[in-house]
Amino acid sequence: MVDGQGVPLAVSLTGGNRNDVTQLEPLLDKVPAVAGRVGRPRRRPGALLADRGYDHDKYRRLLCQRGIRPVIAKRGEPHGTGLGTFRYVVERTIAWLHGFRRLRIRWGRRDDIHEAFLGLAVCLITHRHVQRLC
Repeated sequence: MVDGQGVPLAVSLTGGNRNDVTQLEPLLDKVPAVAGRVGRPRRRPGALLADRGYDHDKYRRLLCQRGIRPVIAKRGEPHGTGLGTFRYVVERTIAWLHGFRRLRIRWGRRDDIHEAFLGLAVCLITHRHVQRLC
């Protein structure tokens, strides 16, 4: 899960045969609080943009119950809804993660080591983004 600039907010490591949509709720729970403004910190995004794989009433209801506006492409409708311009941000972040050669293909058997390298890569990507802002 990334923000509008492509900075990773939450990552999760699953098996190769798992469907991505099963990880929607755990990823939403992993999003950290955003500090800065006076008052209660923000714990959820305002909207969640997703591709056609997440088009199901169950997940739309889940997002609405959490106060998140779902912007999900509908299955069976022609392409060109405009979500592709936002999908580019996610694909670019995946390309940034693949810039770390060890994360491209998982050769090791231990998932804890791969997850540690994934967390380190997310920290480095976030650090690079913050450096550009300063």
